[in-house]
Amino acid sequence: MKPLSKKVPENAGLTFEDVKKAHEAIKDATIRTPTVKAARLSAHLGIDLYLKLENLQHTNAFKGRGALNKLLSLNEEQRKKGVIALSRGNHAQGVAYHAQRLNIPTIIVMPEGTPFNKIKRTEDFGAKVVIHGADLVDSAEEVQRLIKEHGYTYIHPFDDPLIAAGQGTLGIEMLEDVPDLDVVFVPVGGGGLISGVATALKGMKPDIEVIGVQAENFPGMVNEFHDRPFVPGEPTIAEGIAVEKPAASNVETVKALVSDMVTASENEIEEGIFDVLSDEKLVIEGAPAAGYAYIKKNADKYKGKKIGLVVCGGNIDSRLLSTIILRGLVRDGRITRLTFEIDDTPGQLSDISRIIGESGANVVEVIHQRMMQSVSLKRAELEVVIEARDKQHVQDIVQTLEDAGFSVKASSDV
Repeated sequence: MKPLSKKVPENAGLTFEDVKKAHEAIKDATIRTPTVKAARLSAHLGIDLYLKLENLQHTNAFKGRGALNKLLSLNEEQRKKGVIALSRGNHAQGVAYHAQRLNIPTIIVMPEGTPFNKIKRTEDFGAKVVIHGADLVDSAEEVQRLIKEHGYTYIHPFDDPLIAAGQGTLGIEMLEDVPDLDVVFVPVGGGGLISGVATALKGMKPDIEVIGVQAENFPGMVNEFHDRPFVPGEPTIAEGIAVEKPAASNVETVKALVSDMVTASENEIEEGIFDVLSDEKLVIEGAPAAGYAYIKKNADKYKGKKIGLVVCGGNIDSRLLSTIILRGLVRDGRITRLTFEIDDTPGQLSDISRIIGESGANVVEVIHQRMMQSVSLKRAELEVVIEARDKQHVQDIVQTLEDAGFSVKASSDV
């Protein structure tokens, strides 16, 4: 953890006054999302945890704040020519939503392979989507070509003080709602969000602690903060913060105002998404789950303090979410595979099903086969996937089945 300077460096181009000005400019066109106590998570972790619910914004992410602040700064000629952005996610939708409201033509460049649902959601807000390039580097070249050809204004996702000031407005709202917060965790990609939020929080409450969190697979800002060499990113479910090189101005702000930069692993992020959904009934994406994962892993450090977490977005693919839910249920022992070797006689499956049902569990799937050579000719292998309350419930069911004379093994490999 590094010692903090008392103010944002002048070359960062961002001040608390900038954030307050942005707050006044955008407050009538953005949702003042609540900062709520996470009652169940707090009880389970033994800490006092508060969530800033930016997943409730118009586009289910914080990005619209900065996008709107930038759009409002454009002159008439710039508005007439239109704007362009490079994004395959939350930034694209934030720009498109507010540009449509302001009648500003919008081009969003996305790389090939961008999920169709993200393209459609952006187009639903009136933007023209251009698919170009195998990756964001190729797409960025197309952005520059289109700017030269048409004179569009580029709306950068994080390397712009107006963008950072807009994102920082949520920090003002957090402290207005919960003035006695001690520590605030902020997901970090390119650094625009944490630069703005840290500027706001420190401007209102200089002794508050701000900690940035990244995915272990994409530690761009972590490496900058700790003066480590650059490391290319690897695939992560926290796509919203998968940025290899944060903006230099944001790095300076983070080094000046942020207490520490930390990471969470892919397994921890996945479990974080599941925990928040299970306990608080909130759908969050991988970026805020990284913050929660770090808090969970280090909960003992924060006992007796009021902890804030910026839930920066909830745009997670429904198929990925369904897989995370199933894996979470397996991990908790609530879905388990029971494997039997039974006599190949009538009534065996009926007896097993009855015992499982009487024990209060549900049968999800049954596979009954005789052809595999792992069992003798007069016997059969039976696999039953069940839904139970927890791991102890599974153990009780297995014991009941064994007491009834069945040979059974329980496995989380479903």
